[in-house]
Amino acid sequence: MQIGVVGKPNSGKSTFFGAATMVDVAIANYPFTTIEPNKGTGFVRVDCVDKEFKVQCNPRHGYCRNGTRFVPVELVDVAGLVPDAHLGKGKGNAFLDELRQADVLIHVVDASGSTNEKGEPVEMGSHDPVKDVEFLEREIDLWFFGIIEKNWAKISRTPVAGKNALVSLLAQTLSGIVGSEKNVEKALQKTGLIEKKMVDWTSDEKMAFATTLREISKPIVIAANKMDIASAKANFERMKEKFPDKVIIPCSGFAELALKKAAKEEFVEYEAGAKEFKKLKELNEKQEKLLGMIGKKVLSEFGSTGVQDVLDKTVFEALGYITVFPVGSKKLEDSEGRVLPDCILMPKDSTALELAFKLHTDMGNGFIRAIDVRKNMMVGKDHLLQNRDTIEIVFKKP
Repeated sequence: MQIGVVGKPNSGKSTFFGAATMVDVAIANYPFTTIEPNKGTGFVRVDCVDKEFKVQCNPRHGYCRNGTRFVPVELVDVAGLVPDAHLGKGKGNAFLDELRQADVLIHVVDASGSTNEKGEPVEMGSHDPVKDVEFLEREIDLWFFGIIEKNWAKISRTPVAGKNALVSLLAQTLSGIVGSEKNVEKALQKTGLIEKKMVDWTSDEKMAFATTLREISKPIVIAANKMDIASAKANFERMKEKFPDKVIIPCSGFAELALKKAAKEEFVEYEAGAKEFKKLKELNEKQEKLLGMIGKKVLSEFGSTGVQDVLDKTVFEALGYITVFPVGSKKLEDSEGRVLPDCILMPKDSTALELAFKLHTDMGNGFIRAIDVRKNMMVGKDHLLQNRDTIEIVFKKP
């Protein structure tokens, strides 16, 4: 899974990315600080099953604290997008291409309204962040539309026999951005175009298909950033009112990054997503003031910095993923004796066979059966997995 982090220049996008991944990135108060995409690992929170089995887990990837499993996810931070990015403005086409493999997007918005549509500093609160939400989604929709248009002359005249052939043709043509045939079929069904010959599609219908396909294949979560700034709260409420159907989460990348750096230096004890921190050392006046501001204006006000909430809701609400704990035996160990070594993120409605292929091609090809370890029950390849299932795959080795 890959999560794309997008936004206009100077929205705090790179600070958010740095706070989520602790990857050092260039952060400055001018547009196009980020040119090449940054990649890093963030983590989403899951209730571990180790306590239910009365064992102590030993994760191979990520980590576990007090019964909360932190599962790694890949994040890619692309350069800031400006209006007409889909036409190449501000190297927009190149930046958008970096999002081809992303399954979901986090749109980091400057909720304080202190930067204009180009990312240039303006008087605090004078810019409307609602416009940023609208323009960026429009740019990505137009990027999808442009890819469809580029291939339209060829695909619209390709003979197709039936719905399956239509879905397959479009999915193959758009394979670099849409993820799966399921996404294409859903978009065709939702727009009512699955029964219509492509050669007869109007420009408006192509645009509607592009928008719907983007919404399905790359849903967007809005991170209302810079909530530590006074003007942000009213703008956050306006965004929620304007976009009631969107996932909008208040956050402060600046606060999260400051707390994680302080924890790294052992000045404080802090865990991602926590509502408070504990001082471990005496702080100087500047440090006391900064952390006091974060405690009062961010943690007390919103319950956390919001960065971890954004990651969690992106994966589990926007994508609707579930988690599965695969094990090598009823002892819950792998061949090296690690207990509950893996926690796998899977799309909702995934089957036991799909889990097997996710783990290894040989496990999928040699699949015999699966065992729901919690229920001590054998299940078949078409068994639908549930969130936090603990599953053993029995397979014939090649």
